[in-house]
Amino acid sequence: MVSRIWEKIIGEWLLIASLAGWGLTTWWRGHWPAYSRSDLRIVFILMIFLMIVKGLEESRFLEWIARRFLRGRGLPIKLVLLTAILSMFITNDVAILTVVPLTLALEIPRRHILVILETLAANAASALTPFGNPQNIFIFTHYQAQLFDFIRTILPFFLVSLLWAVLLAFREGRRSPDEASGEGAPPVEVERRGIPYLFFFMLFVGVVLRFAPLWLGGLVCLYVVFRDRRSLRIDWMLLATFLAFFGFTDNLAHLMHFNLSSPTRTFLYALLGSQAISNVPSALLFADFTRHWHELLWGVSVGGFGNLIGSLASLIAYRLYQAKATSPHSFLLRFHLLGYATFLVGVVAYFTFG
Repeated sequence: MVSRIWEKIIGEWLLIASLAGWGLTTWWRGHWPAYSRSDLRIVFILMIFLMIVKGLEESRFLEWIARRFLRGRGLPIKLVLLTAILSMFITNDVAILTVVPLTLALEIPRRHILVILETLAANAASALTPFGNPQNIFIFTHYQAQLFDFIRTILPFFLVSLLWAVLLAFREGRRSPDEASGEGAPPVEVERRGIPYLFFFMLFVGVVLRFAPLWLGGLVCLYVVFRDRRSLRIDWMLLATFLAFFGFTDNLAHLMHFNLSSPTRTFLYALLGSQAISNVPSALLFADFTRHWHELLWGVSVGGFGNLIGSLASLIAYRLYQAKATSPHSFLLRFHLLGYATFLVGVVAYFTFG
Protein backbone atom coordinates (compact mmCIF):
# COMPACT_ATOMS: atom_id res chain seq x y z
CA MET A 1 0.00 0.00 0.00
CA VAL A 2 2.79 2.40 0.95
CA SER A 3 4.72 1.56 -2.22
CA ARG A 4 1.65 2.29 -4.38
CA ILE A 5 1.18 5.66 -2.70
CA TRP A 6 4.88 6.44 -3.21
CA GLU A 7 4.68 5.46 -6.89
CA LYS A 8 1.64 7.73 -7.29
CA ILE A 9 3.49 10.62 -5.67
CA ILE A 10 6.50 10.11 -7.96
CA GLY A 11 4.24 9.81 -11.01
CA GLU A 12 2.49 13.10 -10.21
CA TRP A 13 5.47 14.97 -8.80
CA LEU A 14 4.93 17.91 -11.14
CA LEU A 15 1.32 18.39 -10.06
CA ILE A 16 2.25 18.10 -6.40
CA ALA A 17 5.09 20.60 -6.79
CA SER A 18 2.78 22.97 -8.70
CA LEU A 19 0.10 22.79 -6.01
CA ALA A 20 2.70 23.32 -3.31
CA GLY A 21 4.06 26.37 -5.14
CA TRP A 22 0.53 27.66 -5.72
CA GLY A 23 -0.40 27.28 -2.07
CA LEU A 24 2.83 28.71 -0.67
CA THR A 25 2.90 31.79 -2.92
CA THR A 26 -0.83 32.42 -2.37
CA TRP A 27 -0.29 32.34 1.39
CA TRP A 28 2.80 34.58 1.16
CA ARG A 29 1.06 37.04 -1.12
CA GLY A 30 -2.17 37.02 0.90
CA HIS A 31 -4.25 37.13 -2.28
CA TRP A 32 -5.77 34.58 -4.62
CA PRO A 33 -4.05 34.35 -8.02
CA ALA A 34 -5.87 35.67 -11.06
CA TYR A 35 -6.65 33.51 -14.08
CA SER A 36 -6.90 35.28 -17.41
CA ARG A 37 -9.12 34.29 -20.33
CA SER A 38 -5.96 33.23 -22.12
CA ASP A 39 -5.15 30.77 -19.30
CA LEU A 40 -8.59 29.19 -19.46
CA ARG A 41 -8.49 29.09 -23.26
CA ILE A 42 -5.22 27.17 -23.20
CA VAL A 43 -6.57 24.61 -20.70
CA PHE A 44 -9.77 24.16 -22.74
CA ILE A 45 -7.84 23.70 -25.99
CA LEU A 46 -5.54 21.18 -24.36
CA MET A 47 -8.51 19.28 -22.91
CA ILE A 48 -10.17 19.05 -26.34
CA PHE A 49 -6.93 17.89 -27.89
CA LEU A 50 -6.43 15.17 -25.28
CA MET A 51 -9.98 13.90 -25.90
CA ILE A 52 -9.44 13.75 -29.66
CA VAL A 53 -6.16 11.89 -29.34
CA LYS A 54 -7.69 9.50 -26.79
CA GLY A 55 -10.51 8.77 -29.23
CA LEU A 56 -8.06 8.00 -32.03
CA GLU A 57 -6.03 5.86 -29.65
CA GLU A 58 -9.00 3.90 -28.26
CA SER A 59 -10.31 3.18 -31.76
CA ARG A 60 -6.87 1.71 -32.59
CA PHE A 61 -6.51 4.12 -35.50
CA LEU A 62 -3.00 5.12 -34.47
CA GLU A 63 -1.93 1.50 -34.08
CA TRP A 64 -3.42 0.71 -37.50
CA ILE A 65 -1.31 3.45 -39.10
CA ALA A 66 1.78 2.21 -37.31
CA ARG A 67 1.27 -1.41 -38.41
CA ARG A 68 0.85 -0.44 -42.05
CA PHE A 69 3.87 1.83 -41.93
CA LEU A 70 6.17 -0.88 -40.60
CA ARG A 71 5.78 -3.35 -43.46
CA GLY A 72 8.89 -4.33 -45.38
CA ARG A 73 12.53 -3.77 -44.56
CA GLY A 74 14.56 -0.85 -43.24
CA LEU A 75 12.77 -0.95 -39.90
CA PRO A 76 15.01 1.38 -37.82
CA ILE A 77 14.57 4.25 -40.30
CA LYS A 78 10.84 3.56 -40.55
CA LEU A 79 10.38 3.52 -36.78
CA VAL A 80 12.20 6.81 -36.34
CA LEU A 81 10.34 8.51 -39.21
CA LEU A 82 6.98 7.15 -38.03
CA THR A 83 7.61 8.54 -34.55
CA ALA A 84 8.60 11.89 -36.02
CA ILE A 85 5.51 12.13 -38.26
CA LEU A 86 3.10 11.18 -35.48
CA SER A 87 4.77 13.60 -33.07
CA MET A 88 4.09 16.57 -35.33
CA PHE A 89 0.33 15.96 -35.13
CA ILE A 90 -0.56 14.03 -31.95
CA THR A 91 2.25 15.19 -29.59
CA ASN A 92 5.50 13.48 -28.77
CA ASP A 93 4.01 11.76 -25.70
CA VAL A 94 1.29 9.96 -27.67
CA ALA A 95 3.70 9.12 -30.48
CA ILE A 96 5.97 7.41 -27.94
CA LEU A 97 3.01 5.56 -26.41
CA THR A 98 2.08 4.33 -29.90
CA VAL A 99 5.44 3.36 -31.42
CA VAL A 100 7.57 2.21 -28.48
CA PRO A 101 5.26 -0.68 -27.45
CA LEU A 102 5.30 -1.86 -31.09
CA THR A 103 9.09 -1.67 -31.12
CA LEU A 104 9.35 -3.70 -27.93
CA ALA A 105 6.92 -6.30 -29.30
CA LEU A 106 8.91 -6.89 -32.50
CA GLU A 107 11.69 -9.48 -32.66
CA ILE A 108 14.49 -7.14 -33.64
CA PRO A 109 17.99 -6.68 -32.18
CA ARG A 110 19.16 -3.70 -30.12
CA ARG A 111 15.66 -2.51 -29.36
CA HIS A 112 16.90 -0.25 -26.59
CA ILE A 113 18.81 1.83 -29.16
CA LEU A 114 15.72 2.12 -31.35
CA VAL A 115 13.62 3.28 -28.39
CA ILE A 116 16.22 5.98 -27.67
CA LEU A 117 16.29 7.11 -31.30
CA GLU A 118 12.49 7.18 -31.40
CA THR A 119 12.52 9.41 -28.33
CA LEU A 120 15.03 11.77 -29.94
CA ALA A 121 12.90 11.89 -33.09
CA ALA A 122 9.73 12.56 -31.09
CA ASN A 123 11.26 15.50 -29.22
CA ALA A 124 12.82 16.89 -32.42
CA ALA A 125 9.83 16.66 -34.75
CA SER A 126 7.18 17.71 -32.24
CA ALA A 127 8.82 21.13 -31.98
CA LEU A 128 7.80 22.05 -35.53
CA THR A 129 4.03 22.42 -35.11
CA PRO A 130 1.88 24.38 -32.63
CA PHE A 131 0.22 21.11 -31.57
CA GLY A 132 3.32 18.90 -31.47
CA ASN A 133 3.58 19.03 -27.68
CA PRO A 134 1.88 20.76 -24.71
CA GLN A 135 4.47 23.54 -24.44
CA ASN A 136 4.01 24.44 -28.11
CA ILE A 137 0.24 24.64 -27.67
CA PHE A 138 0.84 26.94 -24.73
CA ILE A 139 3.43 29.20 -26.40
CA PHE A 140 1.46 29.50 -29.65
CA THR A 141 -1.76 30.40 -27.81
CA HIS A 142 -0.26 32.51 -25.01
CA TYR A 143 1.71 34.76 -27.38
CA GLN A 144 -0.94 34.73 -30.14
CA ALA A 145 1.78 33.68 -32.59
CA GLN A 146 1.26 33.32 -36.33
CA LEU A 147 1.68 29.89 -37.89
CA PHE A 148 4.28 30.87 -40.50
CA ASP A 149 6.34 32.82 -37.95
CA PHE A 150 6.17 29.92 -35.50
CA ILE A 151 7.36 27.32 -38.02
CA ARG A 152 10.02 29.62 -39.47
CA THR A 153 11.39 30.25 -35.97
CA ILE A 154 11.91 26.61 -35.03
CA LEU A 155 12.51 25.11 -38.48
CA PRO A 156 16.34 25.11 -38.19
CA PHE A 157 16.15 23.23 -34.90
CA PHE A 158 13.70 20.75 -36.40
CA LEU A 159 15.88 20.07 -39.45
CA VAL A 160 19.18 19.76 -37.60
CA SER A 161 17.97 17.62 -34.68
CA LEU A 162 15.77 15.34 -36.80
CA LEU A 163 18.52 14.85 -39.37
CA TRP A 164 20.83 13.86 -36.51
CA ALA A 165 18.30 11.26 -35.28
CA VAL A 166 17.73 9.90 -38.80
CA LEU A 167 21.47 9.55 -39.41
CA LEU A 168 21.81 7.61 -36.19
CA ALA A 169 18.89 5.39 -37.23
CA PHE A 170 20.46 4.81 -40.65
CA ARG A 171 23.70 3.80 -38.95
CA GLU A 172 21.75 1.47 -36.67
CA GLY A 173 19.98 -0.10 -39.66
CA ARG A 174 23.29 -0.95 -41.29
CA ARG A 175 24.39 -2.83 -38.19
CA SER A 176 21.66 -5.49 -38.54
CA PRO A 177 20.09 -5.29 -42.03
CA ASP A 178 19.05 -8.94 -42.15
CA GLU A 179 16.87 -8.82 -39.04
CA ALA A 180 15.32 -5.40 -39.61
CA SER A 181 11.88 -6.39 -40.83
CA GLY A 182 8.45 -5.70 -39.40
CA GLU A 183 6.61 -8.43 -41.29
CA GLY A 184 4.44 -10.84 -39.38
CA ALA A 185 2.81 -8.36 -37.00
CA PRO A 186 -0.85 -9.20 -36.30
CA PRO A 187 -3.45 -7.14 -38.21
CA VAL A 188 -5.40 -4.38 -36.50
CA GLU A 189 -9.05 -3.45 -37.09
CA VAL A 190 -10.09 0.15 -36.62
CA GLU A 191 -13.35 0.80 -34.77
CA ARG A 192 -15.80 3.00 -36.65
CA ARG A 193 -16.37 5.19 -33.63
CA GLY A 194 -12.90 6.62 -34.26
CA ILE A 195 -13.90 8.14 -37.62
CA PRO A 196 -15.52 11.29 -36.12
CA TYR A 197 -12.27 12.06 -34.35
CA LEU A 198 -10.57 12.60 -37.71
CA PHE A 199 -13.08 15.38 -38.37
CA PHE A 200 -12.61 16.67 -34.83
CA PHE A 201 -8.84 16.81 -35.32
CA MET A 202 -9.23 19.01 -38.39
CA LEU A 203 -11.62 21.15 -36.38
CA PHE A 204 -9.07 21.35 -33.58
CA VAL A 205 -6.35 22.53 -35.98
CA GLY A 206 -8.68 25.32 -37.13
CA VAL A 207 -9.33 26.37 -33.52
CA VAL A 208 -5.64 26.38 -32.56
CA LEU A 209 -4.70 28.36 -35.67
CA ARG A 210 -7.61 30.73 -34.95
CA PHE A 211 -9.35 29.95 -38.22
CA ALA A 212 -12.38 28.65 -36.30
CA PRO A 213 -14.07 29.94 -33.12
CA LEU A 214 -13.20 28.36 -29.81
CA TRP A 215 -16.77 27.33 -28.99
CA LEU A 216 -16.63 24.68 -31.72
CA GLY A 217 -14.49 22.67 -29.33
CA GLY A 218 -17.68 22.13 -27.38
CA LEU A 219 -18.84 19.76 -30.12
CA VAL A 220 -16.04 17.41 -29.12
CA CYS A 221 -17.16 17.53 -25.49
CA LEU A 222 -20.76 16.77 -26.42
CA TYR A 223 -19.75 13.83 -28.61
CA VAL A 224 -17.48 12.38 -25.94
CA VAL A 225 -20.04 12.75 -23.13
CA PHE A 226 -22.99 11.31 -25.03
CA ARG A 227 -21.40 8.89 -27.53
CA ASP A 228 -17.92 7.82 -26.43
CA ARG A 229 -17.18 8.21 -22.73
CA ARG A 230 -14.02 6.16 -23.07
CA SER A 231 -12.41 9.32 -24.39
CA LEU A 232 -12.97 10.98 -21.03
CA ARG A 233 -10.08 8.90 -19.70
CA ILE A 234 -7.55 11.61 -20.48
CA ASP A 235 -4.69 12.97 -18.40
CA TRP A 236 -6.73 15.19 -16.10
CA MET A 237 -3.67 15.56 -13.87
CA LEU A 238 -1.89 17.40 -16.71
CA LEU A 239 -4.78 19.88 -16.96
CA ALA A 240 -4.73 20.34 -13.18
CA THR A 241 -0.98 20.94 -13.39
CA PHE A 242 -1.52 23.68 -15.98
CA LEU A 243 -4.13 25.39 -13.78
CA ALA A 244 -1.93 25.18 -10.69
CA PHE A 245 1.10 26.48 -12.59
CA PHE A 246 -0.86 29.41 -14.04
CA GLY A 247 -1.80 30.46 -10.51
CA PHE A 248 1.75 29.89 -9.27
CA THR A 249 3.31 32.02 -12.01
CA ASP A 250 0.73 34.79 -11.50
CA ASN A 251 1.73 34.91 -7.84
CA LEU A 252 5.42 34.96 -8.75
CA ALA A 253 4.85 37.81 -11.19
CA HIS A 254 3.49 39.90 -8.30
CA LEU A 255 6.11 38.80 -5.77
CA MET A 256 9.25 38.95 -7.91
CA HIS A 257 10.79 41.83 -9.83
CA PHE A 258 12.22 39.67 -12.55
CA ASN A 259 12.35 40.24 -16.28
CA LEU A 260 14.09 38.29 -19.03
CA SER A 261 14.74 41.28 -21.27
CA SER A 262 17.58 39.61 -23.17
CA PRO A 263 16.79 37.03 -25.89
CA THR A 264 19.89 34.99 -25.03
CA ARG A 265 19.02 34.96 -21.33
CA THR A 266 15.52 33.78 -22.20
CA PHE A 267 16.97 30.90 -24.20
CA LEU A 268 19.44 29.91 -21.48
CA TYR A 269 16.88 30.10 -18.66
CA ALA A 270 14.40 27.99 -20.63
CA LEU A 271 17.15 25.58 -21.63
CA LEU A 272 18.49 25.00 -18.12
CA GLY A 273 15.04 25.17 -16.56
CA SER A 274 13.92 22.32 -18.80
CA GLN A 275 16.80 20.19 -17.54
CA ALA A 276 15.71 20.84 -13.95
CA ILE A 277 11.90 20.78 -14.07
CA SER A 278 11.09 19.57 -17.63
CA ASN A 279 10.23 21.70 -20.66
CA VAL A 280 6.47 22.04 -20.13
CA PRO A 281 6.67 23.74 -16.70
CA SER A 282 9.73 25.66 -17.86
CA ALA A 283 7.65 27.22 -20.66
CA LEU A 284 4.81 28.00 -18.26
CA LEU A 285 7.18 29.51 -15.69
CA PHE A 286 9.22 31.85 -17.88
CA ALA A 287 6.43 32.97 -20.23
CA ASP A 288 5.22 35.50 -17.66
CA PHE A 289 8.69 37.08 -17.50
CA THR A 290 9.63 37.48 -21.14
CA ARG A 291 8.26 38.71 -24.44
CA HIS A 292 10.90 36.80 -26.42
CA TRP A 293 8.80 33.79 -27.31
CA HIS A 294 11.10 32.77 -30.18
CA GLU A 295 13.96 32.20 -27.76
CA LEU A 296 11.62 30.60 -25.22
CA LEU A 297 10.49 28.16 -27.89
CA TRP A 298 14.08 27.34 -28.79
CA GLY A 299 15.04 26.92 -25.13
CA VAL A 300 12.31 24.45 -24.19
CA SER A 301 12.77 22.56 -27.48
CA VAL A 302 16.52 22.05 -27.04
CA GLY A 303 16.01 21.55 -23.29
CA GLY A 304 13.80 18.55 -24.04
CA PHE A 305 16.98 16.63 -24.85
CA GLY A 306 19.73 15.85 -22.37
CA ASN A 307 18.44 14.04 -19.28
CA LEU A 308 15.22 12.11 -18.75
CA ILE A 309 13.59 15.01 -16.91
CA GLY A 310 13.92 17.33 -19.92
CA SER A 311 10.83 15.94 -21.63
CA LEU A 312 7.84 13.92 -20.43
CA ALA A 313 8.12 11.85 -23.62
CA SER A 314 11.57 10.71 -22.50
CA LEU A 315 10.24 9.61 -19.12
CA ILE A 316 7.40 7.72 -20.82
CA ALA A 317 9.83 5.95 -23.14
CA TYR A 318 12.01 4.91 -20.21
CA ARG A 319 9.07 3.57 -18.22
CA LEU A 320 7.83 1.56 -21.20
CA TYR A 321 11.28 0.10 -21.74
CA GLN A 322 11.84 -0.52 -18.03
CA ALA A 323 8.65 -2.60 -17.84
CA LYS A 324 10.04 -4.97 -20.50
CA ALA A 325 13.76 -4.96 -19.68
CA THR A 326 15.57 -6.88 -16.97
CA SER A 327 18.45 -4.40 -16.76
CA PRO A 328 17.64 -0.81 -17.81
CA HIS A 329 21.04 0.56 -16.74
CA SER A 330 22.59 0.29 -20.20
CA PHE A 331 19.52 2.07 -21.60
CA LEU A 332 20.02 4.99 -19.21
CA LEU A 333 23.71 5.26 -20.03
CA ARG A 334 23.18 5.26 -23.79
CA PHE A 335 20.15 7.52 -23.49
CA HIS A 336 22.11 10.22 -21.69
CA LEU A 337 25.10 9.91 -24.02
CA LEU A 338 22.93 10.37 -27.10
CA GLY A 339 20.61 12.79 -25.32
CA TYR A 340 23.35 15.20 -24.35
CA ALA A 341 25.01 14.85 -27.74
CA THR A 342 21.70 15.98 -29.29
CA PHE A 343 21.42 18.68 -26.61
CA LEU A 344 24.78 20.12 -27.72
CA VAL A 345 23.72 19.89 -31.37
CA GLY A 346 20.65 21.95 -30.47
CA VAL A 347 22.65 24.58 -28.59
CA VAL A 348 25.04 24.98 -31.53
CA ALA A 349 22.04 25.20 -33.89
CA TYR A 350 20.55 28.02 -31.78
CA PHE A 351 23.70 30.14 -31.77
CA THR A 352 24.13 29.47 -35.49
CA PHE A 353 20.57 29.86 -36.80
CA GLY A 354 18.44 31.11 -33.88
